[in-house]
Amino acid sequence: MTIYIVNAGDTVNSIASAFGVTADSIIYNNQLSSPYRLAVGQALLLNTGENTGDKRLIYTNGYAYPFINSFNLTETLPYLTDLSVFSYGFTTTGELVPPPIDDTWMIALAKEEGTAPILTLTPFGPDGLFNNHLITVVVSDVAVQQNLINQLLAMISQKGFEGVDIDFEYILAEDRVPFAEFVANVRAAVNAVGYPVSVALAPKTSDNQPGLLYGGKDYGLLGAAADNVLLMTYEWGYTYGPPMAVAPINKVREVVDYAITRIPIEKINLGIPNYGYDWTLPYERGVTKARTISNTEAVQIAIDNNVPIQFDQVAMSPFFTYESEGLAHEVWFEDVRSMREKFSLVQEYGLRGVGYWTIMNLFRANWLLLADTFNIVKE
Repeated sequence: MTIYIVNAGDTVNSIASAFGVTADSIIYNNQLSSPYRLAVGQALLLNTGENTGDKRLIYTNGYAYPFINSFNLTETLPYLTDLSVFSYGFTTTGELVPPPIDDTWMIALAKEEGTAPILTLTPFGPDGLFNNHLITVVVSDVAVQQNLINQLLAMISQKGFEGVDIDFEYILAEDRVPFAEFVANVRAAVNAVGYPVSVALAPKTSDNQPGLLYGGKDYGLLGAAADNVLLMTYEWGYTYGPPMAVAPINKVREVVDYAITRIPIEKINLGIPNYGYDWTLPYERGVTKARTISNTEAVQIAIDNNVPIQFDQVAMSPFFTYESEGLAHEVWFEDVRSMREKFSLVQEYGLRGVGYWTIMNLFRANWLLLADTFNIVKE
């Protein structure tokens, strides 16, 4: 496939004619909306031939809530090895708490497509936020931990899950070793019934990196405890932070460079964001709150406001600015160029695969490019 950057005066028909492809394929690949206007600087994915070269086999994962649009899920499942259902919580006594919305339909669809449904375990409190008290209890109380493990095994059997993903955040530094032991205990139990256990890791660049996100995550211990790991290499640009790329490739590379010194390469999955942010300017710390947008929505905003899309050569990410109702805005998002950079990183380091947060919004061009670059492991 070819990535084409739109120039002034381009139309879907003129691009189709120049590359010998159909206008319909451009519209479909890139989820263009009638009347099919384009933004200068927009990256389009074109079907210009068949990839006959050797392609690496990789594992792919995507997180989804049970309220995902069924069309989006059906369109995405062919590109996923695993589907992580988000999420299952637990109580201070180790009772498993399923999602408030039925997830059995997702599990059934995943299995039909040869995608493994994964139970995602999170320590959410009553307020729906990560609760490190819950973490402390489950990693330190043997009876509570065993009850939770028993409940996980029962849920795997009941609903047909084919693995567990442990996504704990804000782990206290003093729980660093007990948390790794907890992951190892869950892995032993889940492996015994034939399924793997993964763990999500905050994006560290050193052993003693300060901060509540990092103190409780020991890359070496967790790399040994789990079957595989997900590097959560996103959220440099985030809801309450200043405008910047969500996953700048230079920062992502720093995390990978550290991770491979502590975790076997064949266990590492690269986290990829499937979203962007729209900030209102000027940014004011503690006041400004960016709006989360899909990558296709970002392009539409540029089109609607007749502004060019730019591309940062350090972050290797697209961005643009615009004005609306007298207010300035700055948008950072992902396109096929930034995705290609992340795929290249997976190739360069020989990583196990990729994991997407989240697949709630369909980004067809990404999936087509992924399949053009790699062969995807399926059941």
